[in-house]
Amino acid sequence: MREVIKIEGGHRLSGTVKISSAKNATVALIPAAILAEKSVVDIYGVPNIADVESLSILLKELGVDVTFDNNDHYKIDTKNMKNITLEHDAVTKLRASYYFMGALLGKYKYVKMQMPGGCYLGPRPIDLHLKGFEALGATVDYKQGFYEIHAEELVGAKIFLDFASVGATMNIVLAAVLAKGKTTIENAAKEPEIIDLATFLNNMGASVKGAGTSVITIEGVESLTGSVHEIIPDRIEAGTYIIMAAAMGDEVRVENIIPLHLEALTSKLIEMGVDIETGTDYAIIKNNGGLKPIDIQTLPYPGFATDLQQPLTALLTQAAGQSTVRETIYFERFKHAHELEKMGAKIQVTTPQAAINGPTDLFGTKVEATDLRCGAALVVAGLMASGTTEIHEIYHIDRGYDNLVEKLTDLGAKIWREEI
Repeated sequence: MREVIKIEGGHRLSGTVKISSAKNATVALIPAAILAEKSVVDIYGVPNIADVESLSILLKELGVDVTFDNNDHYKIDTKNMKNITLEHDAVTKLRASYYFMGALLGKYKYVKMQMPGGCYLGPRPIDLHLKGFEALGATVDYKQGFYEIHAEELVGAKIFLDFASVGATMNIVLAAVLAKGKTTIENAAKEPEIIDLATFLNNMGASVKGAGTSVITIEGVESLTGSVHEIIPDRIEAGTYIIMAAAMGDEVRVENIIPLHLEALTSKLIEMGVDIETGTDYAIIKNNGGLKPIDIQTLPYPGFATDLQQPLTALLTQAAGQSTVRETIYFERFKHAHELEKMGAKIQVTTPQAAINGPTDLFGTKVEATDLRCGAALVVAGLMASGTTEIHEIYHIDRGYDNLVEKLTDLGAKIWREEI
């Protein structure tokens, strides 16, 4: 038996949805917490997603005491922590398990773990992470599917990233906070989740400056202690619900957002003709019909997020004319196009670009979530389609969307889980 998500399309959305905390911050903050020396870290706003379950398993493998109460309060106690080889299946389910590399290397000067897994979006090498560790004085070996990274000591260095990788920026910060001396990361990624990580580490006693700019400096400290932290809202989840509202919303209020983090998306939706009003921590979206085609190009923050191009592609099937999507982050991030074509979409992919022609009548059929954001795109399409859409491999969706079925049901969608 396995679960699918079914959607009866054509039902209008209205009401209020509250956005959960940021997945892409959470998956770095939880490994970062192990840097605390024999103390307790309290993280609030932890989303109820499968990636958090995988992180919990890995923490317990390391002897860390984890409790998860009041739905979103995560308590991490490191007093009995031990450094062991990470070879649990959870490593291969979760790409962000690589943050344990930086955290364990920083704390123990040694880490051995399996190759991290996650969604396949084309080549996603971690060579920038490893070069960063080597610049700090570590030696990296890869044998029989395991990375073994060790150092006599870690010493601050000047590190230039060949491209502004979020994962590499965060991982190098995790390794450098306990290194001797000053580390400078140039061409660092600027995503809001990096600012959240730096805030968290600084509250633990680290000295990280410049997060959110292209140059981050870290002054190494002797040790870190426990702290309390609340995670920022998830800009990708927020963007997904804003796109759903643009597709099928009479009037939908999306709450617990930081509008600044979403400007690349909202400006494009306004260009399409979507009615969007933003306040300090909310957006109200109305679909007045008659969507216009647009061209987008994914870019590192503050540009258009690669994680939102897939759900937006589903909406672009309803724009009158040809839209183009150019992918500059993960060139092969177009598997959703084939699934949308099964539903009647007219999409021509010439990697790294896709042309979407609309408006097209979509119809429900069996489709597969090939990755997390492909799953989101299929939900958007299913809401708009005639008939019933059946989405398979929904574990991808569960990795990043907290209570998706419940939240959409509250907005008026006809969506449910079913065992087949």
